[in-house]
Amino acid sequence: MGESKRRGLAHQSAIPVESLAVGSFAGKVHVEWDPHAAVTPLGQLPFFIEFLKVSGVFDELVESCPLTYESPNAPDKRDVLGTLLLSILAGHHRYAHINSVRMDAVNPSLLGMKRVVSEDSVRRALKHLDEARGVAWLEAALQRCYALMLKSPWIVDIDTTVKPLYGKQEGAVVGYNPHKPGRPSHAYHSYMMSGTRLIMNVEVQPGNHTAASYSGEKLWELVSSLPANERPYLIRGDIAFGVENSMAEAERAGISYLFKLRQTVQVKRLIKRLFTTPDWQDAGQGWMGRESLLHLQGWTKARRVVVLRRRLKENLALLERDEQQQLQLSTIEVLGPGEVYEYAVLITNRNDAIETCAQLYRDRGDCENHFDELKSQWGWAGYTTTDLKPCRLVSRMIALVYNWWNIFVRLAHPDTHLEAITSRPLLLHAVAKRTEHAGQQRLTITSMHAKSTHAQRMLTQLSRFLNSLIDTAEQLNPTLRWYHILSRAFHKLFGGIPLAPPLLCLPAASN
Repeated sequence: MGESKRRGLAHQSAIPVESLAVGSFAGKVHVEWDPHAAVTPLGQLPFFIEFLKVSGVFDELVESCPLTYESPNAPDKRDVLGTLLLSILAGHHRYAHINSVRMDAVNPSLLGMKRVVSEDSVRRALKHLDEARGVAWLEAALQRCYALMLKSPWIVDIDTTVKPLYGKQEGAVVGYNPHKPGRPSHAYHSYMMSGTRLIMNVEVQPGNHTAASYSGEKLWELVSSLPANERPYLIRGDIAFGVENSMAEAERAGISYLFKLRQTVQVKRLIKRLFTTPDWQDAGQGWMGRESLLHLQGWTKARRVVVLRRRLKENLALLERDEQQQLQLSTIEVLGPGEVYEYAVLITNRNDAIETCAQLYRDRGDCENHFDELKSQWGWAGYTTTDLKPCRLVSRMIALVYNWWNIFVRLAHPDTHLEAITSRPLLLHAVAKRTEHAGQQRLTITSMHAKSTHAQRMLTQLSRFLNSLIDTAEQLNPTLRWYHILSRAFHKLFGGIPLAPPLLCLPAASN
């Protein structure tokens, strides 16, 4: 019956449809359908495809992919990876959304694809892929994004984000879920190179594995795999990482750390003791700071802490939940001569000044925005399957596409970081129609963005730079081209200091 329905639909689609006269407030409008026109809603994607081709990152990803098929009717792995790439770039959150990509008649062929596969083919490919080999393959691709920048001083930010689940999935366990208490979830342990906003790795765990010990395994595996001169000079994390295990591991590795402490009884006693003492120092942005030594129960030794406080205004707002777990806002008035402060306690093994420590931790707030961007704008909150293995693979694939797009946007707009909600409409979304004449393909792009002229100028300059890597320096291999791309993309971030060139094995000279 299913094949009969499809034959019927195919027969109906073959019937020619004449133009229709549709009434409007501007008069009659003649409307007609052209189902065979080569158009795409992602009209500016060819510039990103050029970036992938010149850098060689997509070809390398396809060639090193451990996915294999035995059936002669199976799809090509380039088609599978290209379909998933197009879906992630389009901002999809579900495998079912892949069906909308199948109508794109322009970009798949530019990616070297033969066809766009179905959502079931993508799911089956992730399920068929060996997990250990798949994880190693994607981690190597992620490492290629940042490996050339490791010789410059860098900071790794670690965080754990919660992905609520609504079905029967493997690893769907009730754990720490501040926004939806009692809802099963997955825990995404993420590691980001600060400043560059590049994701170094992500590990998906069951919902009750949110503790720092579950983040530490991949973190120290990553750190130990790097030579001493390429390791981070600082590890930053929130209150989940201000525990003995995280600090002891960093001390054994000889790496500095900066964490936030929970407000336990002993920590509150320290705050109470220091509040009445003089000599509070300016910590920037209205904060004052004092340092001290603290030795909590379970710690192997006393460690340096920085206590920060900031006076609040008298009129305060309190956000809380009622008995039905509904958010409600109430106001608090401070009467009399009393003062209200907010405070935080940082722990570190660095000898920096109090103001420096406070600013370093404030800078960490930037990483929270990008983890939220990955979750709400890049699909970390979606692409859910019943098995945990595909979730672990696709989370790394999303992080990889995010890194590529991040570097691409920095090439076009190096001054500030643009989130996907801003960069996609500006540099990706446009209507494009492909025409062919005398063996030459031509794309006509029409952008409906208010800053379309600015986008055209940025993409034109970017395309000229990429073409220069091919035309004027044909001897450059993909590694050297990638080096020049990263140097240009992060030129402002590193203060104009060029990246250290990669060490390449040159062939021996023949006699």
